[in-house]
Amino acid sequence: MIEFREDAPRWRQIADVLRARIADGTYPARSRVPSLVQITAEFGVASATAQKALRHLRDEGLTYTEQGLGSFVAERRGDGA
Repeated sequence: MIEFREDAPRWRQIADVLRARIADGTYPARSRVPSLVQITAEFGVASATAQKALRHLRDEGLTYTEQGLGSFVAERRGDGA
């Protein structure tokens, strides 16, 4: 569990942690990101908070959702490859 700051919403701080894990390769492209249940357990938050963090990453284009399967890390675009 992380110690939440008071200067930003918890969902945003969770999204920041997950974004950093995507950036450092902890969650590589096409790998599954933690589920709502896993996020609520790890961060000690309500499922609505975890869902908002995941939705934010999806809206940024960092993840995508496959119905019934979960959320996955999107392929990076514009890497010059």
